[in-house]
Amino acid sequence: MPGAVPSQKPNGRAASDASAPVGIFDSGLGGLSVLRAVRATLPHERLIYVADSRHAPYGERDDDFIVDRTMAIGEWLVGQGAKALVVACNTATAQSIALVRERLPIPLVGVEPGVKPAAAVSKSRVVGVLATAVTLRSARFQSLLDRYAGDCRFICQAGHGLVQAVERCDTSSPALMALLESYLAPMLDAGADTLVLGCTHYPFLDRAIRDIAGERLQIIDTSVAIARQLDRLLDAHAQKSVSTPPETLPRFYSTADGETQRQLAAALLQLDAKVEHVDIPSRRTRLAEPDIV
Repeated sequence: MPGAVPSQKPNGRAASDASAPVGIFDSGLGGLSVLRAVRATLPHERLIYVADSRHAPYGERDDDFIVDRTMAIGEWLVGQGAKALVVACNTATAQSIALVRERLPIPLVGVEPGVKPAAAVSKSRVVGVLATAVTLRSARFQSLLDRYAGDCRFICQAGHGLVQAVERCDTSSPALMALLESYLAPMLDAGADTLVLGCTHYPFLDRAIRDIAGERLQIIDTSVAIARQLDRLLDAHAQKSVSTPPETLPRFYSTADGETQRQLAAALLQLDAKVEHVDIPSRRTRLAEPDIV
């Protein structure tokens, strides 16, 4: 499925109770766009969302750090009883999902930029890609281009500063609009008619992109494809919940204070939910932050 990284049956024991929650993880708040799609597609599932906001953005981290944090948070979610894990972060998927999938005893769904659907719909054969620098330099992204770009020209732009803006709940300030326009203008000038959002933070900038580009760009957001892949995965493992859980709101956790996450969930998802702080130490953060308790 475009935009979703399919999972194979994991090794080891996984949660078999259909009423067990699904874990969703992102470096920060961008994965809320995936959570929104999952709630719409799978309304009966209990959800646990973890934002590693203390260490965001991952796009400025080295590969080992990204693998280290993804593994630690995945293990924490397994400890919370998660029956499946959605790695709702393009950067974490690109750099770590193969290793994490081998080590965790539950099925995983990752995300990747929608190169294939973009190539299928572009009429001008020029496509823009906004993603983090780590995603763009990854072997997984290069493989997507090799397999699916065809005769399309892909103009790839690292969205420096965009993740940080969304993390601040800034989706429309003059500074944000100027930065976003500096990224989109070269694509539009080159004749791009399609834009791939290669980071789960970026769908929250949809309105800003529309204000700049109007209807000249068809936006490829893969969050719905990810939710559908999760649906198929739960079906395949006979783990799909068919009854509404007693708690209707997701459980939200953050490695930072969580206030921005609460505000963004309220503003963009209309979810007024508590965000709990959680410490999830890992090898790299223990080395960098010896005072973590």
